[in-house]
Amino acid sequence: MSQLKRTPLYEVYKDQAKLVPFSGWELPVQFSGIIEEHEAVRTRAGLFDVSHMGEVEISGPDALNLLQKLTTNDASKLQPGKAQYSIMCYPDGGTVDDLLIYRGTDSYLLVLNAANVEKDVEWIKKHASGDVTIRDVSQEMAQLALQGPLAERVLNKLTDADLSSIGFFRFRDDVELAGTVAMVSRSGYTGEDGFEIYLNPEDAPHVWQEILKAGREEGVLPCGLGARDTLRFEACLPLYGRELSPEITPIEAGLGFAVKPEKGDFIGRDILAAQKKEGAPRKLVGIEMIDRGIPRTNYPVYAGDEEIGEVTTGTKSPTLKKNVGLALIRTEYAATGSEIEVDIRGRRMRATVVETPFYRRPRK
Repeated sequence: MSQLKRTPLYEVYKDQAKLVPFSGWELPVQFSGIIEEHEAVRTRAGLFDVSHMGEVEISGPDALNLLQKLTTNDASKLQPGKAQYSIMCYPDGGTVDDLLIYRGTDSYLLVLNAANVEKDVEWIKKHASGDVTIRDVSQEMAQLALQGPLAERVLNKLTDADLSSIGFFRFRDDVELAGTVAMVSRSGYTGEDGFEIYLNPEDAPHVWQEILKAGREEGVLPCGLGARDTLRFEACLPLYGRELSPEITPIEAGLGFAVKPEKGDFIGRDILAAQKKEGAPRKLVGIEMIDRGIPRTNYPVYAGDEEIGEVTTGTKSPTLKKNVGLALIRTEYAATGSEIEVDIRGRRMRATVVETPFYRRPRK
């Protein structure tokens, strides 16, 4: 077994957290407990180490042309200081990866899923042409995520910058924070308000500790992968390898908002344009159990005696206290209110198709 990689924060929390292998990294799955951490993010704020994510910088006169060819969203709409959710696809419409694109003054920063960095970089370089520079800068960055309704209040204690001026999917790369300079983005993967903070790896341990110190009165907790997964699931944010994969298209996954066929040609456009116009053969839906049982990943889904798909993610929702799941099923069975069955360890359990997301944060 190859040696697991560790983030710059490993030494800070190695004795405080339960650590697990994840995408080649040794990462905390929980600190005080998944439910407690989940509730902290929903009601106060939680701090995550997401330094395992990959970052690639693309620059040069032909950088935009490359992004337009590689990604499904329209990168030409990006102005400096803005971020965009996008997807890279194969010619058959299957997903290479989903990512964030940050538009800097003279370059773009792509944030990639940890398990996909090597193949993504290879894919990007394979399709590059013209005057463009591609740099894997993953080792030059650490990333923290402070998420929850009190995130702005807590982070304000460590900076003189006007964080309220950073709108959703906007960022500043010059924020003086706890004695260092960081890129601060109003974004996240929990369904809550909050920030993702990109900074030098050597500064990350200090900033981590300062955020927790600043948030002590507000009940801010360090959080692990377990709560990150339950939070993103309740908000129905996709996880690569479950809701997205080389076998699942963005349209099937309900991400048509990030697919813009009208922008011009890109890899996978023909298939995705047809699915967006005519509908895809499968659809990702929310399900809620009627019978007792939790719908877990890869459990088969049935309509009568016919297998119609499978669960991609499922759990007992910490917020809703209900057994719910996301399932990729044949479109003809995907109408809200339809009754289906989930095979839970050899027993068929009734469930119903429900609207998603399961959780929306309250508006102020």
